[in-house]
Amino acid sequence: MKDLTPKKSDLDPIETASRDEISALQLDRLKWSLRHAYDNVAMYRERFDQAGVHPDDLTSLSDLAKFPFTYKADLRDNYPFGLFAVPRERIVRIHASSGTTGKPTVVGYTRQDIDNWAALVARSMRAAGTRPGDIVHVAYGYGLFTGGLGAHYGAEKLDCTVVPVSGGGTERQVTLIEDFKPTTIMVTPSYMLNILEQMHKHGLDPRACSIEVGIFGAEPWTDAMRAEMEHAFDMHAVDIYGLSEVMGPGVASECVETKDGPVIWEDHFYPEIINPETGEVCADGEMGELVFTTLTKQGLPMIRYRTRDLTRLLPGTARSMRRMEKITGRSDDMMILRGVNVFPTQIEEQVMATGGLAPHFQIELYKSGRMDAMRVHVEASPDATDELSRTAAARMLTRRIKDVVGISTEIMVGDPGSVARSEGKAKRVVDNRGKG
Repeated sequence: MKDLTPKKSDLDPIETASRDEISALQLDRLKWSLRHAYDNVAMYRERFDQAGVHPDDLTSLSDLAKFPFTYKADLRDNYPFGLFAVPRERIVRIHASSGTTGKPTVVGYTRQDIDNWAALVARSMRAAGTRPGDIVHVAYGYGLFTGGLGAHYGAEKLDCTVVPVSGGGTERQVTLIEDFKPTTIMVTPSYMLNILEQMHKHGLDPRACSIEVGIFGAEPWTDAMRAEMEHAFDMHAVDIYGLSEVMGPGVASECVETKDGPVIWEDHFYPEIINPETGEVCADGEMGELVFTTLTKQGLPMIRYRTRDLTRLLPGTARSMRRMEKITGRSDDMMILRGVNVFPTQIEEQVMATGGLAPHFQIELYKSGRMDAMRVHVEASPDATDELSRTAAARMLTRRIKDVVGISTEIMVGDPGSVARSEGKAKRVVDNRGKG
């Protein structure tokens, strides 16, 4: 793989500023954001008043802990535009979640918000090793989902050539990669597996293709998946983090020279880690739930937004700003089986480590009598489809999961292609416990 470390002269000055400079900027912007939310959003004014706090009470960064949290339910309760802090006429773009669990969560952006977003995605891409003039293949979905347009505007801001493919049509994706020769691809890691599989079907060597950088986000993925991707494509696989409520992709991004967890762009977002049970703020280095406060958002300020992502804050390495440990689970994704907490990424790690299996899997939850049980559907790798190899792989995976997670699991090893493929975010868990 090429050394794609950006030159220090290409970085924004704030990326290498001192911690004192970063903290001073954060305090100044935090005061503005709290005042902006309080003055212009009825929900925040009511919440602050109920909690007995006022924007003027913030005199240090630690004072933020006095202010109330914001939850995803708040966006649904104020659907569609109730949390906008500017007149609707100043909102130049609206994105929204799919709304599969109720009303969608709606987010709005002013012109300045869009410009900041593009600049932060461009910063993230540069950190990942993408350079001006590169061809960028965007395979995130376009539309109300923030991934496609977020990546697109960032790539243009970095003066790249954008191929706005969107998700799906895997055979066409492979054709365009072969013909247009992009050096960067932006895509969910699970869908990149589909592209890899399609290349193999066409007899193409992924290591010979033009891609040098894969910028993967929108779902948790493991370092085992990173190793698989980097080996398969001879490319750098870098994590980008974001969520629509806070901005979209580009809230944080790994640096290609270290790949040690996404750097949070702290000049625009103030991170906290809290105990998810008590709400108490944790010290840096402690595991807990990630909370964000926006520092520059005009259209939709977010004050102490609870992401449900579980991670820890770590000191800066390649940049002065703090990193967060790679997200490998969300409290929303956590399964509890017989009193044991299980995350899909734990299963992914064991699938990736087991010989004779392809890196595609799906977890099925079901009832065994009155007990909850888990079945993992996996695929035999193309070179290990005989019954002996399948049995050995199933036995090995069963043991690995038992050793690491602590529960017994039924393993179903199917033919190559038997696990449902995703054209965006992978559906890792199917809950059939209420059926039958």
